[in-house]
Amino acid sequence: MQIKINLKIFLFLIIFILTKQIKIYAIIMLFALIHELGHLVMGIVLNFKPESISIIPTGFSIKFKANNNNYNKKIKNGNLLAVKKTIIASAGPLTNAILVLCAIIYYKSTNNVYIANIPLDLLIYSNILIFIFNLLPIYPLDGGRILKEMIHINCGIYLSYTMTNKIANITIIILTILSSVAILIYKNIAILFIITYLWFLVINENKKYNMKMKIWENYKKYSI
Repeated sequence: MQIKINLKIFLFLIIFILTKQIKIYAIIMLFALIHELGHLVMGIVLNFKPESISIIPTGFSIKFKANNNNYNKKIKNGNLLAVKKTIIASAGPLTNAILVLCAIIYYKSTNNVYIANIPLDLLIYSNILIFIFNLLPIYPLDGGRILKEMIHINCGIYLSYTMTNKIANITIIILTILSSVAILIYKNIAILFIITYLWFLVINENKKYNMKMKIWENYKKYSI
């Protein structure tokens, strides 16, 4: 399995060091790794082979090699592969939700505000943050993947691309407005870089989407 490092992570490290939030960033990256292990375990259970793991500014990302047999098993307007991809994408956020639940149960049982020298409030905050961030309906975040595959299953692959792209663009505009207000209130420049990173994802996916639509239009044109 290949290991790839996105160089933007070093920019994020510098930013969090300068804003004196490096401890929070380190803890978030720790639980982002555990989040990704949720994807990895579920992928292996569903007979996917892990190809590579990338270290990115917002965590980690695992790429799987799919079993081609899943393409041939029809589920409504999609296929079995789309169902399995939905389950794998859901496994990461579910892992963070379980960690939050375990932390709450641990506190209720022991009244201890630390676990493995990590403050419980920071543990809960980090996992809730990762949970919400990854469920944003922006591809290739987990929320975008889940949305795309569910639309694929119910409406077909063409609508899965068009609807996911539109929802991602609407979401990033709303987030930009909310983030602008948050930056003014909390004076936290880290929010600016996170929203900038999300814009990078959306713009990159918009380019891929436009390319796919051109291929699709050419296909329809010459198949008539």
